[in-house]
This record gives sequence, structure tokens and C-alpha cells, in this order.
Amino acid sequence: MKNNLINYTLHLADSTLILSHRNSEWCGHGPILEQDIALTNIALDLLGQSRNFYQYAATLMGEGFDEDKLAYLRDANEFKNHLISEQPNVDWAVTILRQFYFSCFQHFFYNELKNSNDEQLAAIATKALKEVTYHLRWSSEWVIRLGDGTQESNNKMQNSVQALKDFIDEFFVMSHYETTLLTENISVDLGKIKLLWQQKVNDVFEEATLKFVPSNNKQIGGKNGNHSEHLAILLNEMQVLQRTYPNSVW
Repeated sequence: MKNNLINYTLHLADSTLILSHRNSEWCGHGPILEQDIALTNIALDLLGQSRNFYQYAATLMGEGFDEDKLAYLRDANEFKNHLISEQPNVDWAVTILRQFYFSCFQHFFYNELKNSNDEQLAAIATKALKEVTYHLRWSSEWVIRLGDGTQESNNKMQNSVQALKDFIDEFFVMSHYETTLLTENISVDLGKIKLLWQQKVNDVFEEATLKFVPSNNKQIGGKNGNHSEHLAILLNEMQVLQRTYPNSVW
């Protein structure tokens, strides 16, 4: 049970860390200054969530582990993040839609996780839920603004729906460690929140005049360490300082 809890906590930490890094790539490159700052702040919120999960995982793993080692000294096949979080930014439309999908998932996920029998996970979820509520509102407004904007912005958003459609189902596929922990009311029943997620997405898409496209080539496996080539490239950049100069401090 302890190993399953470690894997679960690392999964939650990894997903928020990797998406945080993807969002941080927009810092200084956003379409307008206000939204550049907004997305950077969302990246910092996600980073804070990942730190809380990593710190808890390190405590479970015992002496010799800390948040820095878990973030910077693990290889790609050891990461358990959702595949959608590691996909390249491509453009503003893809970034916005990816954040909307993820924030929508987190919103319903944390609402359930805050009732977990694991007090530490419940506390992290309760704190993070306040941030995620803002993330969902911000990203929803952008999906609507772009979808119901010009023909060009609508086309870009619809192209983003197509680009990300194969990575959505992984949100709701239970890994073995999630299934095991569910028997102890520690993890979240992902099937329970799937319909809530879909309804919220449908409501926003209707207002944004976008068409939801189901996947015919579902991509899963990130929770068990099976990733696209994009993660290794991302980690090479993110981990370069720690790996080049081990144990460096400011």
C-alpha cells in the first residue's frame, strides 16, 4: 500500500510540474503582457502544487529523498505525468485548450481528493482547489473568447481540439496504484468525475461555438512511465543545471 501511495503522489506531482514548465515557456512571449503574467502565475501555482506533492512523496520514501531529487534527478521513464501535460505548446490556442482541459479535470478531481482518507493529500487538494477554480475560470474565458471570436481564432481553436483529442481519455483511465488505493478511499474514482468534466467542456464549447471531437487513437501510459519523445527533451532543459552541477545552491 505504501508503494502505491508513493506512485500516486508522484503522479500528481509530476503532472503539475511538467505542465508548469510548459506554461513557463510562455514567460516573456505571451500575446499581451497581462495574459503573459496570468499564465506565468498559473505556472507558479502548479509548481507550488507539485512541491507539496513531492515533499509528501519524499517523506514517504524516507531518508535520501527530497523534492529536488524527485524533480531533477529522475529520468523520463520514471515520471508518471499525464501525456497531455508534456505536449509542446505549438501556439496560444493549444496552450489555452490544454490548460482548460487540465484545469477542468483538476477542479473536479480536487473536489473529490479533499475527502481522501489520507489527510496530507486531502489538505493539499483543499488548498489547491482555490487556485484551480481561478485557472478554470481564466482558461474557460479564453476558450470562449477565441472560439467565438474571428474565423481565424475559431479555426485555430478547432485545430487545437483535433490536436489534443487523443490525450483526453488518459485523465479517466485508472492505473493499478489508483485502483488499489481506491479500496481504502485514498485515491479518486475517476469514473465518477468523467461525466462532470464532459458536461463542463460541452457547456464551454457550446458558448465558444466549438465542436468536441472524440478520439479514435487514445494515448495512455504516462501514469506508468510510458511517454512521448517530448518529455525527454523537456527534462533535458529543465534538469540541466542540477545534473551539470550536482547539489548546487544559490
